[in-house]
Amino acid sequence: MTPAALIARSIQRERNRAGLSLTALAQQAGLAKSTLSQLESGQGNPSIETLWAIANVLGVPFSYLFEIPTNDVKLVRAGDSDGVASDMADFQTTLLDKCPPNRNRDLYRVTLSKGSVRRAVAHPAGTVEHSMVVSGQVRVGPTDSLETLNAGDYYRYPADVEHSYEALTDEAVLYNVMESSA
Repeated sequence: MTPAALIARSIQRERNRAGLSLTALAQQAGLAKSTLSQLESGQGNPSIETLWAIANVLGVPFSYLFEIPTNDVKLVRAGDSDGVASDMADFQTTLLDKCPPNRNRDLYRVTLSKGSVRRAVAHPAGTVEHSMVVSGQVRVGPTDSLETLNAGDYYRYPADVEHSYEALTDEAVLYNVMESSA
């Protein structure tokens, strides 16, 4: 990804997270709307001062405008992964996802009942969730990337956007890991 494309993607991500229109962000940052539009399309060559103004209005550190997102989605179906077997026991393990440096993870067991949807608001910027279904069937993920998961399926998705959890069977259990910056 080119620096201009990275900056464009980051500004769009943070502007959307902040719920600001292009016009509002441009006004608050003291920029022409056309300048901001060019930056968001990857066509601009912003100065440090321009990026500082944008980061300040968005309420994020300057470095967020240069981050390569690590919260892309990843889906692993129960039967799709190759594991590593033990020589000493009938044991096999599959690495579903590793924790990047300088991140924290909290582990939750979630029990859901059919007929109720848990809608979650966006968590702080950069938050990622990892969901693995233990039993039942669940529809989970960001509003625009919902996936139906069965027992054993794993799904990593950005949680700094609106997301939801819904049992599609009478009861479902999943493990949910919330990962955030340290």
